[in-house]
Amino acid sequence: MRNLTHFISGKHVQGSSGRYGAVYDPMTGETQAKAPLASTAEMRAAIDSAAAAFPGWAAENPQKRARVMFRFKQLVEDNMDQLAELLSREHGKVIADSKGDIQRGLEVIEFACGIPHLTKGEFTEGAGPGIDMYSMRQPLGVCAGITPFNFPAMIPMWMFGIAIACGNTFICKPSEKDPSVPLRLAELMQQAGLPDGVLNVVIGDKEAVDTILTDPRIQAVSFVGATATAQYIYATAAANGKRVQAMGGAKNHMIIMPDADMNQVSDALIGAAYGSAGERCMAISVAVPVGKATGDALIAALRPRVEALKVGLSTDAEADYGPMVTAEQLEKVKSYIDIGVKEGAKLLVDGRGFKLQGYENGFYIGGCLFDNVTPNMRIYREEIFGPVLCVSRADDFEAALRLPTEHQYGNGVSIFTRDGDAAREFASRVQVGMVGINVPIPVPLAYHSFGGWKRSAFGGANQHGTEGVKFYTKIKTVTARWPAVGVRSGTDFTIPTMK
Repeated sequence: MRNLTHFISGKHVQGSSGRYGAVYDPMTGETQAKAPLASTAEMRAAIDSAAAAFPGWAAENPQKRARVMFRFKQLVEDNMDQLAELLSREHGKVIADSKGDIQRGLEVIEFACGIPHLTKGEFTEGAGPGIDMYSMRQPLGVCAGITPFNFPAMIPMWMFGIAIACGNTFICKPSEKDPSVPLRLAELMQQAGLPDGVLNVVIGDKEAVDTILTDPRIQAVSFVGATATAQYIYATAAANGKRVQAMGGAKNHMIIMPDADMNQVSDALIGAAYGSAGERCMAISVAVPVGKATGDALIAALRPRVEALKVGLSTDAEADYGPMVTAEQLEKVKSYIDIGVKEGAKLLVDGRGFKLQGYENGFYIGGCLFDNVTPNMRIYREEIFGPVLCVSRADDFEAALRLPTEHQYGNGVSIFTRDGDAAREFASRVQVGMVGINVPIPVPLAYHSFGGWKRSAFGGANQHGTEGVKFYTKIKTVTARWPAVGVRSGTDFTIPTMK
């Protein structure tokens, strides 16, 4: 069994709290590693390291910071196979999906390579008589990211890539369920030339998180995870004077109009609903066919495909998806299926009894498909985070539009149609932060920003893109005048104007 460590000041540091979390092998159900759970003192040691490293790193010119990002990108690409295997063995997603996880994180690193341009200020010559005015973007200081188990490569890179490129130092608190990839990324950042202390990785639970939220030296906190936790992190960090971006849960809908190509729809839904065992905040978990005929055609197309899903080992190249991350997560998903049946939804495909031969103790579940799901049901209202698709039928376009608009979550939504006017109206009116038109998972590319609405996000600041640069920097505006030597301008007691 492996004993994992923290990564502080450029070194692997053994945990000293005496508390550990189990890192499982989702394929077998066995414990493969022990992860130390940091004490307050251990987290403060990481903050000490980041605070000490900040002045030197902030003083580096943007080109040097960008070169570290360029080298890091190359190192990640060189180690892609190793990283993907490590990620799959701790999380459970198949290798191809793990490589996608890493690649989407790398796209933000590529964006961060342009940091000399992205942090340029503005300049106005002659703003007044002999007066020039300019602004500059400066780093905040020590920043922290609290990242989820479902994207252990992508989301840490979303956070530390932008923060560090902007001149901040960073503490990553990864999920204790699968922390090995963030630790390996920290090693590669140092190998790329990052000074000691600029990036620290500390494994922990609520004690570590609360230290991040309350320590006055941490200037900004970024989080992705469950809504209840996101709301707690936002409220606590903001009350302690920090900038916060806190992304919560989701219940992403796909609207299927009567004119949609059902082959395209079923292809999109199978991947978007069941990929990565549904453990994605951007997974489609509710399909909304418009009209009875559309609903019947959708069920006819989906049901055999859900029944035929191949659930297998994370290392099986032919598997559609692998096991869930932990037994606890597996039982949670099964309990929601039980609830749906009790509430009266029609369970067309039941994956609860699935067992993989030879791996009966692994955390596997087959694909599940519900029909006749209504908005009052818990399986509609709450995030399940598993391979469960709910079909909630709508009579017309307006009824379909109301479902995602009135839902408590507003992360992502898609519409499949051949009607440009319907798509345009839907995109304009729907109250959701990220919209796909004939795109099942509308995750924006790195140079745009990621973020939901309503209870899917707290803090008003999106991830990556120029929004990320704004989040991790502060504006300073300078008004300068250089009068001729010996020329007096007199005393003026009125507020300065540019008349």
